[in-house]
Amino acid sequence: MPDVTQLALFFAAAFVLAVTPGPGIFYVAARTLAGGRAEGVASSFGTGLGGMVHVLAGSLGVSAIVLASAELFTALKMIGAGYLIWVGFRTIRSARRDASRALRDEAAAPPIGPRRAFREGVLVEALNPKTAVFFLAFVPQFVDPAAGGVALQFLVLGFVSVALNTLADIVVAFAAGRIREGATARPALIRRLREASGGAMIALGIGLALARRPA
Repeated sequence: MPDVTQLALFFAAAFVLAVTPGPGIFYVAARTLAGGRAEGVASSFGTGLGGMVHVLAGSLGVSAIVLASAELFTALKMIGAGYLIWVGFRTIRSARRDASRALRDEAAAPPIGPRRAFREGVLVEALNPKTAVFFLAFVPQFVDPAAGGVALQFLVLGFVSVALNTLADIVVAFAAGRIREGATARPALIRRLREASGGAMIALGIGLALARRPA
C-alpha cells in the first residue's frame, strides 16, 4: 500500500471531490425531492454500489478496454443517458398524474419505494462511463507499483472514494428530505419540486449523452 503521506493526500483529495457538487449529488437530491428521504438514502447506497462496479472493473482492466473502444463507450453512455431521461420523464408524469388525482379527490400513486430507488441508483451509476473515467484518472495517481498488489491497492482506494461519495450523498438526501418535508402542506409546491427533480434527471441524461470519450 502507499505510505502514510500518500494515503493522507488521497483521503484529502477524495474528500474534497466527494463534497464537490456533481452529477451523483444532483441525482440523489432529485430522487429525494421526487420520492422522499428514504428513496434518497436508498439511491445513495445504490449509486455507491454502482460506483463499486466501476472500481472492480477498473482493477480488472475492463474499464480501460471500454474507454479504449469508441463503440463500447458510446453504447454504454447512450444506454445510461436513455435510462436517466426515462426516469426523469416518468417522475414528471407521475407528479402531474398525482396532481390530477388530487383535484378529483383520488388517492395518489404510491412512491416507487426504497428498493426500486436503490436498483435505479445502481443502474444509473453503473451505466455511467464518466464514473469509469474518474476512477481510472484519479485512483492510479495514488497507487504504489513498488509496493505490489496494484489491483488490490486500486480496489481499496476505490472503495474509500466510493464510501466518501456515499456519505456525502446521504447528507444531501437528508437535507433535500427536510426541504421536501417543509413543503408537505403545499401540494402545488411538492408537484413543482417533483417536476423539477424529473427535469434535473433529464438534464443529467442529456449531459451524459453529450459526453465525449477521453482521448
